[in-house]
Amino acid sequence: MTDTSESDEVKRTIIVPERVDMIHLLGHRDQVLRALERGLAPVRIHVIGHQISLSGPENTVELADTLLGELIDVATDGEQLTADAVERAISILKAGVARPSALMTTDILSTRGKTIRPKTLGQKVYVDAIDEHAITFGIGPAGTGKTYLAVAKAVVALQKKEVSRIILTRPAVEAGESLGFLPGSLSEKIDPYLRPLYDAMYDMLDPDSIPKLIAAGTIEVAPLAYMRGRTLNDAFVILDEAQNTTPEQMKMFLTRLGFGAKMVITGDVTQVDLPGRTTSGLILVRRILRDTPGIKFVELGSADVVRHKLVAEIIDAYARWNEAEEDIQQGYVGRKRSPR
Repeated sequence: MTDTSESDEVKRTIIVPERVDMIHLLGHRDQVLRALERGLAPVRIHVIGHQISLSGPENTVELADTLLGELIDVATDGEQLTADAVERAISILKAGVARPSALMTTDILSTRGKTIRPKTLGQKVYVDAIDEHAITFGIGPAGTGKTYLAVAKAVVALQKKEVSRIILTRPAVEAGESLGFLPGSLSEKIDPYLRPLYDAMYDMLDPDSIPKLIAAGTIEVAPLAYMRGRTLNDAFVILDEAQNTTPEQMKMFLTRLGFGAKMVITGDVTQVDLPGRTTSGLILVRRILRDTPGIKFVELGSADVVRHKLVAEIIDAYARWNEAEEDIQQGYVGRKRSPR
């Protein structure tokens, strides 16, 4: 790398090793290069063969140099970069909280021709918490990978024989509907509630093996009510949509924890479907157990959404609207209580 200064502009040249495939580094049709130019502006980036030239303000050129070094390390391992991955890497590097290459090469599970890994810093904190704690709460909006990553960790734990079974459960509450009013048998009634858990499992395991594992009891997918009265030993247990538990149900579930077991509880406290003024067990347990050793609460946000970019913007817009509504309500209550 060479570095020269001209007035307030810095120029730097990076020589990419010949063994690095430039398509892996710059992306198909230079999509990664375009993402770098957008995210690192006003730095100008020029590529000729295996030589990358940078020019612009010193602090931004320094950032670009560091990032490209990280990306070259990733591409050297044969990993093909994507524009989305690079955009996330830029935000992580600007925040100065982690090395992007460490995040981009943290594999959880390789299966069926693809690799599952955390894609954001929040997701990395989440999967590390699952490794380090007996009970982990993943709280955040839709699209942050709460359930999917938990299922991936469960599959890995089963494959490594760290547990002997996986138990997936959800409360059967959806927009105020009652199971008694839904058509079909009990199995047909609960299936829609458990379908997201089935979908994640089928994405990670051979579909032909799953019915056999379920029949053998190695994988169990059941509504939360089926957990009552049990002690769950040597199991990886995932409670999904936990915002729809009552405080009593949450206490019941957590006290099922047995020897050699691990629990992951996921939910979105902005999407509570409990009827009336029922308190969410997830909201309450966060207040009760936040400082309890062995239990970790991980808060995921719009920055951890890995769906369409508009999803993060929608989440932020609703959060701003809710805050404004709360301010209005608090002002209204204050006016009502103030003496005349």
